This record gives sequence, structure tokens and C-alpha cells, in this order.
Amino acid sequence: MVRSTVLYVAQDGLRWAQWVLADEPILLGDVPVAWTVSARAGEADLAEWTAYFSTGVPPEAVADFLIALECRPDPAYGFAGPNMVFDVLAEHGWVRDIDNRAVLSDPRLTAGMALNVLPVDGIQDGDPLALDPAVDPTGWQAWCEPKVGGGFLWAAIFSASTPHDLVAAFAGSLASADPVLRHTLPQGSEGQLLVRPTV
Repeated sequence: MVRSTVLYVAQDGLRWAQWVLADEPILLGDVPVAWTVSARAGEADLAEWTAYFSTGVPPEAVADFLIALECRPDPAYGFAGPNMVFDVLAEHGWVRDIDNRAVLSDPRLTAGMALNVLPVDGIQDGDPLALDPAVDPTGWQAWCEPKVGGGFLWAAIFSASTPHDLVAAFAGSLASADPVLRHTLPQGSEGQLLVRPTV
């Protein structure tokens, strides 16, 4: 049994965020999912898409995703293509993998995003084709692995129907070089971050 707490429901009832970190967590890589964000087309409908954020995902990136979602007149459906996400990451200096052009990494190769086949279990999506065992639904995945083979610091997955413009908002925030305030550095990130003292 997964226990969750709904922490936000939009006034129109079409988008919501839940804290889902439970005794038996859903794992992305080896890190537990902490948040899910979903949207639907109508109040009586099931979720059209769901985004999953593990513990440790930069809160600024989650916040920018939520702000973009709140600003959309239609939270359930997107019409932009995946190039929007590729373009945002390229503008911030991320590079495509030479072997798999659907994978991009930051210049230090510690964080990445990919448009790949999603894991089979646990990713909820409103597209009926996502339930077809003959179809491999693709969606965006993001992660941070400060040291190769050292395990993930965090991970995020966006189900196949998540609008690409929302993923682009997350990606732009994630790739931004703007400084963020931290009281402590994430474990395993030593030597990977530019640290500036606050005044």
C-alpha cells in the first residue's frame, strides 16, 4: 500500500501534487520517489500524465515545473514536440551523447536527460497505448550521478504524455547556471559544484 498526502490541488481541480515518500517507496534507480505531479482534462477524468521526482531533485527545478503547469490553460495535453527540450538543454551548453542522440549531459557529465523507453512498472499515464505490452512508451528521464558508478543523487521521470513544454521548463531550470542557496552540499557532489559565499 502506497500512502500519499495531497499537498496541492489547483482551483480547477485538474492538476495536483502529492508527497508519496512512504514506508515502501517507489524507486527511480536507487533513490525513492518523493513527489508526483499529475494533471487531467476534466474533473471526472483520470490523470493524463504523471511526473515523478525523487528525493534530492533540485527544488528550483520542481518549482519551475509547477509554475509552468499552473500557467498552462490546458494542463493535460501538450502540442509542442520533444525538440523544445533538446533546444533548451543545448542553449545551456548540454551535449548530446555520441552513441544515443536522445541523451544529453551537462558539460561535466554528472547530470543527464534522455527521451527513452520508460520502465515497465509503476509509471502511470493516461494514454491507453502505454498499457499495451507490445508498445514501449517513451518519456523523459533526468538524473544526477556525480561519480560514474557511484549511484544516483536524484532522478526524475515524466510519463509518456507529459507535455514537452513542461519538461522544458524543468530542463531549463536544471541546466541554469544561476546560483542557488544551499545550507549544505549534496553528498557526493564535492568538487562538482561551483560554490560562492553569500554576503
